[in-house]
Amino acid sequence: MDNSYDIAIIGGGILGLATARGLGERIPRARLVVLEKEAKLATHQTGNNSGVIHSGIYYKPGSYKAKLCVEGKGLMLDFCQKHGIRVDHVGKVIVATEQAELPRLQMLYERGIANGVPVEMIEPAQLREIEPHASALRAIRSPSTAIVDYKEVCAAMTRELTARGVAIETGAGVTSIRRRAGAIELVTPRAVVRATRIVNCAGLYSDLVARMAGAKVDVRIIPFRGEYYMIRPERQDIVRGLIYPVPDPEFPFLGVHLTRTVHGEVEAGPNAVLAFAREGYRFGRVSPAELAGTLAYRGFWQMARKYWRTGSYEMYRSLSKNAFVQALQRLVPALRPEDVTRGGAGVRAQAVSPDGSLVDDFRIVAEADAIHVLNAPSPGATASLAIGRHIAGLAVETFGLK
Repeated sequence: MDNSYDIAIIGGGILGLATARGLGERIPRARLVVLEKEAKLATHQTGNNSGVIHSGIYYKPGSYKAKLCVEGKGLMLDFCQKHGIRVDHVGKVIVATEQAELPRLQMLYERGIANGVPVEMIEPAQLREIEPHASALRAIRSPSTAIVDYKEVCAAMTRELTARGVAIETGAGVTSIRRRAGAIELVTPRAVVRATRIVNCAGLYSDLVARMAGAKVDVRIIPFRGEYYMIRPERQDIVRGLIYPVPDPEFPFLGVHLTRTVHGEVEAGPNAVLAFAREGYRFGRVSPAELAGTLAYRGFWQMARKYWRTGSYEMYRSLSKNAFVQALQRLVPALRPEDVTRGGAGVRAQAVSPDGSLVDDFRIVAEADAIHVLNAPSPGATASLAIGRHIAGLAVETFGLK
């Protein structure tokens, strides 16, 4: 490994790759390296993503999520067209199944209008034309929501970056960071990499990497596992596109939903349960050190006090297939327990503040020689190319590079 670079990007998921791409476009002379701890790129949040290209309807107008999702969706569609990556424009419906959800549905509609997203409020008869098996009092149709395979997107980004001379090193997890002689030294199992600046896109480990680099971080990553069921092939025609519930405005998760994939499958989920390890993809996967770190964090207990009812229900639904199916039946009453089988799971890197609040917007912190991405959950994949450009702009402004 050639070990001297202008900027080292830590993390080889879609966000790290998109950041390398943005930096290469904005600072073409910079020598760049992407350091990924796994043997393959896009192994964690990206590799377990359901593949939705979000429209931008959910997010508070003026927030990073709203701006970068809408911008990122356009960039992602252009990128996929350029590289011949399949995108299915299946559209999405968000369904209100109770009277109490109607005001929140109206708020989402107004957010969509404010964010410049194509949205349409529809009645039950119109919903049945789009999704014959869905049930609702009213619904929102989001025709610009699409689906893609983000692993294919990352493979295309990797080819592009390699052709431009960006070094991409796998098996190169950063174990410590030190500053010496005007450079930042990143210790990895393969080599000590020297860089003038760093960009931290480490996802599940972003807070730890930031602290390694000496940053004063006011949040901690709490891992939440999202578990999926799969609709059996003979019942997949029960869903045409994407069917989502009205989300809880106090909880930054979208609720269990039904998602068709570009590979012809239909996923049901995810829930959101506390994981006992940062890579806790299974219920039985426990890291004593990481769990102890979570339990020692004041913000975790504040969060637990706020959300214990929701958390208890999510855990119950994780352990009970019938409870999971009952949540899905609110959206599609015809679904039966025998129609679904257990699928995979992903882990969401959720930043939590000391007061227990779940950080809702993207959190990107710039310092003199480092930029840290401390919160980039959904729609992080959709927004990735826009986030990469935003980080490149921060790098020019903060690092003084051209």
